[in-house]
Amino acid sequence: MTGLNDPKNRLIFALDVPGVGEAVSFVKQLDDCIGLFKVGLELFIKEGPSVLTAIREHSDAEIFLDLKLHDIPATVERAVISAQKYNVRFLTVHCAGGEAMLKAAVKGAGDSGLQILGVTVLTSMNTEHLTKEMGFREGMTVNELIVTYARQAQEAGCSGVICSGQEVELVKAVGGSDLITVVPGIRPADNAVSNDDQKRAMTPREAIQAGADYLVVGRPISDPPDPKAAAQRIVQEISEALAHAK
Repeated sequence: MTGLNDPKNRLIFALDVPGVGEAVSFVKQLDDCIGLFKVGLELFIKEGPSVLTAIREHSDAEIFLDLKLHDIPATVERAVISAQKYNVRFLTVHCAGGEAMLKAAVKGAGDSGLQILGVTVLTSMNTEHLTKEMGFREGMTVNELIVTYARQAQEAGCSGVICSGQEVELVKAVGGSDLITVVPGIRPADNAVSNDDQKRAMTPREAIQAGADYLVVGRPISDPPDPKAAAQRIVQEISEALAHAK
């Protein structure tokens, strides 16, 4: 990986598939136009660490292990220590676990090169969910909670956070340019997703212009008949947005 100056390295493809066969098929198609492949709960629980080996056999792209760890600090620290052997770039933990848990995750990563990302508020949620379903105080907004979590993640030593494109500028204002922002819920303007569960979505161009470092894209790439062409269009949009920002 050559760094963020190469637009393709900013694109993370979410391998939201049920098994290793489907994952390898996408990896083969997208190897030369994707910076990282994201392995989430569904795939990792189904296949275990063997899916990470399969990805590496067919691609030089890095791996983002999106497990959203959330447990007592000691358990999370040991889990992160175990994850080191997988040689992945990013691993996620929930900011809602508190600063002690975040610090334990960072401690578990040590100097291995594994970077811890704090998950702020899932992009499937909005302010109404916080107050009506999760019991947060009336009047608290998603933005307020995300700023709190971003500050907490930075103070704990996390490399970055997961947030929607709508909150990138807020996060950067809190953590500065060194705090990595990884943005899911990316929806190209010309690509509708059926049964979409994203509440705080943004186009690739908008997210990059807001200051996002990495974009996570799943169905807008996997659903079209030509996934590689879909990925290349997004990379082109990233490239144009970066050029406009200079």
